[in-house]
Amino acid sequence: MNNKNNLKFLGIALLVWQGISVNAFAGNCKLLAADRLFDGYDLQTNRAVLIKNHKVAQVGTRAELAGLCSNIIDMGDATILPGFIESHAHITFQKVRKDDVLAHGITTVQDTGGVLLPPEGGRGQLRLLSVGPIIQAAGGYPLNIFGGTSGYDQIGYTIGSAAEAPGVVQHLVDGGATAIKIALEPGGETGAPWMLPHGANPVPAAPWNILSQHIVNAIVEEAHHPHDGRPVRRVIVHVGENIGFERALMAGIDEFAHMPCAPIDENLLTQAANTAGLTFVSTIDTLGSCVDSTTHTGIHSNTMQLAAKITDCETNTPGNCAQIIYGSEIGHDNVPWGINGEEMAMMLHLTSGASIDFADVLNVFRAATSKAGARLGIDKLGTLLPGAPADVIAVRSNAFERFKLLEYPDFVMSGGHIVVNKFK
Repeated sequence: MNNKNNLKFLGIALLVWQGISVNAFAGNCKLLAADRLFDGYDLQTNRAVLIKNHKVAQVGTRAELAGLCSNIIDMGDATILPGFIESHAHITFQKVRKDDVLAHGITTVQDTGGVLLPPEGGRGQLRLLSVGPIIQAAGGYPLNIFGGTSGYDQIGYTIGSAAEAPGVVQHLVDGGATAIKIALEPGGETGAPWMLPHGANPVPAAPWNILSQHIVNAIVEEAHHPHDGRPVRRVIVHVGENIGFERALMAGIDEFAHMPCAPIDENLLTQAANTAGLTFVSTIDTLGSCVDSTTHTGIHSNTMQLAAKITDCETNTPGNCAQIIYGSEIGHDNVPWGINGEEMAMMLHLTSGASIDFADVLNVFRAATSKAGARLGIDKLGTLLPGAPADVIAVRSNAFERFKLLEYPDFVMSGGHIVVNKFK
């Protein structure tokens, strides 16, 4: 074969190789473009996000990024956002379909009570982070309502002394628990979901047994200062009234699993609002039936006072305050098993004070994305920053003007894998 033919075949080979490379590159990347993009912090216009190797690679204009990937989904008049994070759910215990939750815009769930499971999902599946069974006192909530024997395969695990705390916390962490949850619930709150009958058994008369201050302190200490190289774990608490609320604050709890149902002493609210790093999960929609039997005011009156104190703290001593993040308690029949637009609307009115501006709207979206993700130990989760997991949702039109759109997303991506795509 002469040199001329050699060069000809070499050229053909190079073209074939380049074609394979381009196709492989196109198949390994996706470029999503829309009129609006929320990166977990701020809303931008006419932006695109480049997805590569299951991660967010870059955000820029379509013109800037088009040359980096030929696999383009142009959504036009739409809003691109990070996948939402549900910070209070009962997916496993209530046997909720994970694919349904994912298809409705929730890409990560903190599963707060049930069988102990290691973290799962994240690439085409719902990312589920378990806390395992709720640590409780014998004869207390939740086993006194939901039944079953105490154990790591149940919704609750009972302990009766501080000496038991290290072993229980160690077992939970070693089994994959991403946080530790305890119950400090003596019962009796009017209208609270946990005071309603569950199944055939009547609700036990209050007061119910709760963990002592000594035991709670031991649990928090073990979770926050683990031994043998085990990672630190947040401690989440279920409370509904003053006794449990005060006990949790004194122990240095990290997170209240939901807003309290009964009114809380004003001094305790002020202390909580001024505790840096303390988090409250909203769940306002599912707790809307809570009523103070004396004043006949509902949860909104109580939580409005807490929200006002947190806002006041942020104004006067920023960085030293508690925060409120989004959670809808997926698993309850009265809330959507996906993004809850009503929860977002309630959060907006709760945390905005006398008037609502766009900064308040942004804060609600941050509470369901970047602020929620920052607690979970996964780098940049809940954002569209470079290096973040490629968990992306999108809806047609402007989600910042109409929260309801988010309940039925037109596009869902989990870890770079497309789950829903109606932009075809």
